[in-house]
Amino acid sequence: MSDIAPAADRSLQDLDRLAGLAEDVIRRARAAGASAAEVAASIDTGLNVNVRLGEVETVEHTRDRGFGLTVYFGQRKGSASTADLNPDSIQATLDQACAIAKFTEEDPAAGLADAARMATDFPDLDLWHPWAIDTAAAIELGRRIEDAGRAHAGIGNSDGAGVQMGESLSVYANSHGFLGRERGTRHSLSLSLIAGEGERMQRDYWYDSVRSADDFISAQALGDKAAQRTLARLDARSLSTRECPVLFAPEIARGLIGHLIGAVSGGSLYRRASFLLDHAGKAVMPGWFDIAEQPRLRRGHGSGNFDAEGVATRDSALIERGVLARYVLGSYSARKLGLASTGNAGGVHNLRVAPGAADGEASDFVGMLRRLGTGLLVTEVMGQGVNTITGDYSRGAAGFWVENGVIAHPVEEITIAANLRDMYAGILAAGADVDPRSHILCGSILVDRMTVAGE
Repeated sequence: MSDIAPAADRSLQDLDRLAGLAEDVIRRARAAGASAAEVAASIDTGLNVNVRLGEVETVEHTRDRGFGLTVYFGQRKGSASTADLNPDSIQATLDQACAIAKFTEEDPAAGLADAARMATDFPDLDLWHPWAIDTAAAIELGRRIEDAGRAHAGIGNSDGAGVQMGESLSVYANSHGFLGRERGTRHSLSLSLIAGEGERMQRDYWYDSVRSADDFISAQALGDKAAQRTLARLDARSLSTRECPVLFAPEIARGLIGHLIGAVSGGSLYRRASFLLDHAGKAVMPGWFDIAEQPRLRRGHGSGNFDAEGVATRDSALIERGVLARYVLGSYSARKLGLASTGNAGGVHNLRVAPGAADGEASDFVGMLRRLGTGLLVTEVMGQGVNTITGDYSRGAAGFWVENGVIAHPVEEITIAANLRDMYAGILAAGADVDPRSHILCGSILVDRMTVAGE
């Protein structure tokens, strides 16, 4: 979306500098008596512009550095970090990490990930797409986005348009001899609009998030989408309390998958704070339902050749025909559980929810509305009412009431409630309307029954 000539790309030189620094500090840690050490270093650069009612509200240029060091003296661990890469700060960070380790208790699970699990191949995942946009061009783009949204009849105000450019360089190294470099870009556009007046006032937004600015939807399309979503909420009403099927729009449905990840992640499991404790190998979703992790998708939002400990990533099933195929583990939680790392230190990499249903057919969004029939379409959730220990789910919500597969009217000021265990088992369909803006690639999800509390 920019025809500005790119500035000189110094990313490879910066990565070389971070790599050299990391290897030097690991050598110095070993010389100080550490039996093992690991370093994570990063440089993040960005431009963030916000425009409201045609005027510039904020312009922010960022260049942040990070350097984190962990040392091990046997089973004793010490960590320290700094945002300053000058030699004195690095030496102070090393001294602090060593001092901390000498005063901590031994932990049998502490230590680097297994040397045999380190990544050895590093294919290009197409994650580096610097966006050569300067401040003036970002401001102009923000104005075009906002103008497109405000041009719609009924839009009375704006909360502003945002244009964000980001570049990230990172290095991870450890005393196994592993050194991994990553560079990635992430850019976003957003717009929030207001329609109606007084108690009728409604607000909504839309955004796009990409690795390459060439993949953005147009300024016009983003403005139109934000305006359409905002206007569709006018004259929203509550509902009487009832039980009904609920269809979660794609951007909300991925949150349901996020709760699953939290419940099957190592920290929750070894603390015995999960409603899916001891569920590996057991059915937790319908027999047709599949979720696969695909860490090496080109331009994927969560792509990476190795995890935060250098362990090689690989394609693997998380849910296979409804069965929980494995947990989500780094090396520490794996040792606590007597298991092996799944290459998920630092989180999951590109989870893809396969579209489908009990009848074997995948549906687009219109088809998912038809499957819903009469029930609630949820487009917004509020609050933190999710308990991963019990699985209880209760959140404020807004969206649309649907009758016979057709949207009837907007809905607000309601609460939706159930237990995640029942919600997962009661999934009727997963849509083909996949939202590509996240590392969780998920379409809309239809749940057979929830309690909707309103008036």
